Amino acid sequence: MSDVHSTIIVGSGPAGYTAALYTARANLKPLVIEGFAWGGLLQQTTDVENYPGFPEGIMGPELMVKMREQAQRFGATLVTDQAERIELASEPGGVHSVWVGDTEHRARTVILAMGAEHKKLGVPGEEELSGRGVSYCATCDAAFFKGARTIIVGGGDSAMEEAVFLSKFASKVAIVHRRSEFRASKIMLERARAQENIELLTPYTVERFDAGESGALSVAKLVNTQTGEKLQVEIAGAFIAIGHEPQSALVAGQAELDEDGYVRVDGRSTRTNRPGVFAAGDLVDHTYRQAITAAGSGCQAALDAEWYLRDTPEVPTPEGMPVGDLAESQWVPSGGAA
Repeated sequence: MSDVHSTIIVGSGPAGYTAALYTARANLKPLVIEGFAWGGLLQQTTDVENYPGFPEGIMGPELMVKMREQAQRFGATLVTDQAERIELASEPGGVHSVWVGDTEHRARTVILAMGAEHKKLGVPGEEELSGRGVSYCATCDAAFFKGARTIIVGGGDSAMEEAVFLSKFASKVAIVHRRSEFRASKIMLERARAQENIELLTPYTVERFDAGESGALSVAKLVNTQTGEKLQVEIAGAFIAIGHEPQSALVAGQAELDEDGYVRVDGRSTRTNRPGVFAAGDLVDHTYRQAITAAGSGCQAALDAEWYLRDTPEVPTPEGMPVGDLAESQWVPSGGAA
């Protein structure tokens, strides 16, 4: 069993690495359980043109390397492995535990930054052409498809919003949905229908994606869910908008989750229902899901954790003495005043 850390960060990506940077600069010596797929969803992207500070754009993996190295520069310790189990204390000042294999790591605060994964179609060509025509974020990638023929796959509000945004750049956007009726709200559906270059293509599903001679996406093969009719659509871009899966299973039953599995936080803070536990990034974000907003919430989580450590006396160990980096300065004997 390790010593008690001030802060453990579970996850990486813009939220996790920003939280690591801020807590490291506050001399909290954070331990970051970053996972094998460190860097999050930006590791799966190519050009990032909407992150401030890079006027010429930057590759997603390169941006993650820079964030990672910056956190390390100020003293963050990184563990490139998976957190397999988490036990969250329920009382203020309690100690939380995170297991990596058989190794237990303990901390006074935990920042959850496990992110969310794009739901995928699971069809041939999707994985192979990801980043080469297949995308999961029109807000991120629409500008790369100026004047191109594209499709959006999905039937909810997110799909409509993505389609309207994409229509500003693409010459044509076909919304492919497996049913004749859409799940989207009436107002969002009307906004999509109002765009001259948006077409509703129902009831179809994607059977596969194929590459052209350049190796990039060139064809989507569709099938009608009612008649079985096959349809081949020549496109340069396909945007999958069928939802996200927050990676919250590790804390289910401990941290409060909403009906979609996202971790609930208190108002505009990153505080969860467990004292000393904070959540940031796509793990809590239904709406924006951008690198810059994830990084911002990582900063918030770090500050929330720092303030919690400043203001919350540590619970003594069974032997009557506190443990951890801040024990000497922050522990108050039972019955004492802070």
